[in-house]
Amino acid sequence: MKPPIIPDPSPPRRWPWRVAAAFAVIVALSVVWVTNTLLTERFTESTRNRAEVRLALYSGNLMSALQRASVVPLLLSRDPALIGALTSQEYSQTTQRLISYLDEIGAQSLMLLDRDGRAVAATDRERLGSNHRQEPYFVDALRNDGTVFSLVQRESGAFAFSYSRRIEVGGALTGVIVVGVDLRQFESSWAGFSDAVLVTNSEGQIILATESRWRGLSEDEALARRSATGAIERAIQATNDWTALPADAYVAGEAVMRQSTRIPFQGWRMTSFTTSASVRERVNGVLALEIMGFALLIAAGSFWASRRAASRSNFFQRESADLRALNVALQREIAEREKAEKNLEVAEQTVAQTSKLAVLGEMSASVSHELNQPLAAMKTYLAGARLLVQRKRPDEALASFHRIDDLIERMGAITRQLKSYARKGGDAFETLDLRNSLSAALAMMEPQLKARDVAISRSVPGAPVPVVADRIRVEQVIVNLLRNAIDATKDTPDPRIELILSAGDNAVLTVRDNGTGIKDLESLFEPFYTTKAAGDGTGLGLAISSGIVADLGGRLTARNARDGGAVFEMSLPIRSDMQEAAE
Repeated sequence: MKPPIIPDPSPPRRWPWRVAAAFAVIVALSVVWVTNTLLTERFTESTRNRAEVRLALYSGNLMSALQRASVVPLLLSRDPALIGALTSQEYSQTTQRLISYLDEIGAQSLMLLDRDGRAVAATDRERLGSNHRQEPYFVDALRNDGTVFSLVQRESGAFAFSYSRRIEVGGALTGVIVVGVDLRQFESSWAGFSDAVLVTNSEGQIILATESRWRGLSEDEALARRSATGAIERAIQATNDWTALPADAYVAGEAVMRQSTRIPFQGWRMTSFTTSASVRERVNGVLALEIMGFALLIAAGSFWASRRAASRSNFFQRESADLRALNVALQREIAEREKAEKNLEVAEQTVAQTSKLAVLGEMSASVSHELNQPLAAMKTYLAGARLLVQRKRPDEALASFHRIDDLIERMGAITRQLKSYARKGGDAFETLDLRNSLSAALAMMEPQLKARDVAISRSVPGAPVPVVADRIRVEQVIVNLLRNAIDATKDTPDPRIELILSAGDNAVLTVRDNGTGIKDLESLFEPFYTTKAAGDGTGLGLAISSGIVADLGGRLTARNARDGGAVFEMSLPIRSDMQEAAE
């Protein structure tokens, strides 16, 4: 008989583990702090450099617009027609002449003033006859021999920018030409790429800004209007931004980096504010990974220590009744867990089968949607062919059968191309004339157009519009757009569809109808979204069309027309001769 094992009654020494845990925590905090400092400086500098590049681009565009407009008054002041009108005081054709110059010059407005400051001709006809004798652009033009720049703040708070120059005949003043410069067009473009941008004049007054409420204020006043209102909010914001460098300013209560540059024009300056949220997100992402790694290490160490302590405890209580009861309960829990795992496996198999059935349902719905139109056209052609045979006109009937054969071939192509919604790319790309695709789609939709008595207005260029695309898929998109336009004008007394094909940098096909318009533009291109009654549509037409156009390198957009109805635009890249030679 073996002697009983007597356990060691001395308690385990815990202080080494506590020292190791404290050391691990200190190392983790040090690594996180150093990583935060280095990455914050690096990402902040990268963001600041990008902001400086954008600022240089913005100021260059602004100076380019000012320089282009500065030469216009000199040219117009020497225009014989304008000088003759001021001399003879005959202004019947002067306004129309200024309007004809407007598109060529690219100015915002043109206005001709006589020697008394009265507007005798203007591109804005509402300003005819108005008196501008007290306006800065008239007064400054009289005091200077050259072209002068004027800045006028309107009642709305916005600023008007203009160049003006006096017109003389034989050394005598006869009038003043005023050229308006549209600088507010840059505000919308700046707002699309930067968080906030402003331009101040030599007096520090904001004259251009992406925030309309800043105009007319100084920079400090503008920031105070939009910044956090109290010290408590600033403290909370600083706590949230602990991973970022100190903020240059606060816009709408958010920390931003400030960039400023001088514009070489009358002491103007341009300032941009870029949020540091992206810096915080990128740094926090790296810190989260580091903290997670240290947490896993600490958890592993704690788990190993707890297992060691548990093994010693089991050694002392191996023969006790409580330990046996614990073992029984543990076995029961294991059995329950095994049973739960089996149930979970069965549930996963059920979910997988349900997903397969859902995919099959979507595919069948899309096939039904895309084949519906060719089947309807075949039915119409068969009815026409039957009538032609009865009238003993076999040649024309044979032409209908040829069209039916083309439709059958198209249905086969559609079934092969429907999978383009689930994957990108295509194997049937070729150089085709978009005008021919439009004509083929109109021929496909001819029966429905005649049945609905829809008036079609088509405008296409005389020259070919070459694009590199899949002919079947392009015609499929056009047919879907025509079908939606026909459905949209179902309740319109005088249905009309306007087709406009234009060629510039891209080939753009515009489909406009006078129907009810689009109620939900955000969900328009989502799969299975439809406004039709149950059974009339699957909601896949525009989703598939958008995917096809995206695969071809283009874009499909939609909007509501101002006078009612919907407007769809399909834009595809044009294949140039240079691209053809390269390929």
